[in-house]
Amino acid sequence: MSVWLYILVMAGVTYLIRVLPFGFFRQKIRSKFFRSFLYYVPYAVLSAMTIPSIFYSTGNILTAAAGTAVALVLAYFDLPLIVVALAASAAAFVCGCFLPV
Repeated sequence: MSVWLYILVMAGVTYLIRVLPFGFFRQKIRSKFFRSFLYYVPYAVLSAMTIPSIFYSTGNILTAAAGTAVALVLAYFDLPLIVVALAASAAAFVCGCFLPV
């Protein structure tokens, strides 16, 4: 019984999170500041979730920093995502091979 209650509560919470903005914002948002704020929210949330994961993923901050640096440089030059990901992984691996244990 309690499993179904948990599922029902989570379904309700998920539904409310998606429906409440439609209830509050029925008309077009005219404030330039608020519109620009809402425009950047997904990028800020994605960064806040991704950056800590990057630096704790390898178990060593130096290897993670090396991979991140390579990824940033390659992404700056507009290389494809697969190239950036593979090069960053390779840089973290190579950096980890040369670090003393």
